[in-house]
Amino acid sequence: MKKELYLFFTALQFFTRIPIPSWVPFDQEYLQKSRKYFPVIGLIVGFISICAYQGLRQFLNPEISIIFSMILSIWITGAFHEDGLADTFDAFGGGYTKEKILTIMKDSRIGTYGTVSLIIILGLKFKLLVSLQTIDTNYLLISIITAHTLSRFMASLLVDFLPYVQDIDKSKSKPIAITKFSSLPILFGGTIAILPFFLYQQIVLVVIIPIVLIFTGYLGHYFKKKIGGYTGDCLGATQQLTEVFIYLLLSIVWKFI
Repeated sequence: MKKELYLFFTALQFFTRIPIPSWVPFDQEYLQKSRKYFPVIGLIVGFISICAYQGLRQFLNPEISIIFSMILSIWITGAFHEDGLADTFDAFGGGYTKEKILTIMKDSRIGTYGTVSLIIILGLKFKLLVSLQTIDTNYLLISIITAHTLSRFMASLLVDFLPYVQDIDKSKSKPIAITKFSSLPILFGGTIAILPFFLYQQIVLVVIIPIVLIFTGYLGHYFKKKIGGYTGDCLGATQQLTEVFIYLLLSIVWKFI
């Protein structure tokens, strides 16, 4: 149990700005094995986001409350996934060979493709959240938790099914890249990822999960085709794209339930 706490707090420290207890030691092994808790991190970030929304909407209109909720989720994660999204779009947009793509991806500066991708993804996320809010406030809150949780699980699956293609020693995702997991940790992460769906009607679970898997599989196929596998930035981009894709699906599915 103590080791599991170490793994959880290690994942919390790696993917958020949330302080962890001082008695948690840093260990490379813990960082390597903490990936199964990524969906739990999604639950936490999503829960904080909906609490912010619920609190702010007592004083502000729903749209402004959604914006501040988005800002808080970005701040909590240190824009970790948004940074990966921007780097990925810069690399794949400006690079025509594997070597060029990886070279651009290593550049910490943001370019035109990265800037445009952030504007589009954040704008689309905002509009979809507003759309979900107009449907039903509770539906919006559940959707936020669902998207944060499931998108992180989907991104983590790429680690198990694709090779890592960048210089591991120079990568911020090194602890994740060198570790492959057995089916048990994947099952644990998957169970956490689908928990929010039981707050919906069963049809949502049956429809959404396969489509999101196909979408994630396509992203993985694209990465493998272009560079032979994934990088840490690809994982961040997958999380962001999948999160927005889930909001889109939930907006569509609502019309049929």
